Amino acid sequence: MNKKQWYESLFENYGEKYDQESFTQGTIGECDFLEEELGRDMPLRILDVGCGTGRHAIELTQRGYSVTGIDLSASQLKRAAEKAERLGLKIDFQQHDARNLPFRQEFDAAIMLCEGGFPLMETDEMNFQILQNVTLALQPKAKFIFTTLNGLFPLFHSVEAFCASQTEEGNATYHNNSFDLMTFRDHNITEVEDDSGNKKILDCNERYYVPSEITWLLKSLGYRKIDIFGAKLGEFSRSHALTTSDFEMLVIAEK
Repeated sequence: MNKKQWYESLFENYGEKYDQESFTQGTIGECDFLEEELGRDMPLRILDVGCGTGRHAIELTQRGYSVTGIDLSASQLKRAAEKAERLGLKIDFQQHDARNLPFRQEFDAAIMLCEGGFPLMETDEMNFQILQNVTLALQPKAKFIFTTLNGLFPLFHSVEAFCASQTEEGNATYHNNSFDLMTFRDHNITEVEDDSGNKKILDCNERYYVPSEITWLLKSLGYRKIDIFGAKLGEFSRSHALTTSDFEMLVIAEK
């Protein structure tokens, strides 16, 4: 039996606590931006990759869009389905590994926010498989909007200090951060308490990307227009030029 990866262990029995994390509090503003980017076109079919507890899928469905949410974690999907049911919403939540999706040209747009799978995988090749599979799921001329970790940030700032500054009481904490210049991976120890009050200590590593890498990867998949901006929590905007102070970048790619 294969050993569970850190991201699989992290999201077990973590739905309620996840929804309380500081980095999940920007849903409304983020969906405002998504609506603007998608032209407020209600018939659009949207794929939410790494949907987690369904916060964007639920908000977009409430606004009239058709959303399919996929995630690797059964626990996160259970929480998402419960939230949707309480609101009287019918949302198609499916458990899939984003590296191997069953969809072929079924969606008009895809979103992958708050590191929804990408860039958490163990290898660059696995991360790329996620981009490939999302691309295969999209119709021609579709938009793919996602956020990812900005590789320019760790060159000028401490990831550990930034994470500590964004953490509130009860949130996950990160320490022993070590950024590898050869791989652009940040290795850290993440401590988090699950919904039952059990503490988890996880040895994590996440891949940071520089804008030119993302542009090259997406061009290799056939995207004709790629725009990259600084991702501000709850305030996504094309007016936020990416800087070395942005922890995440916002990517808008059009086929």
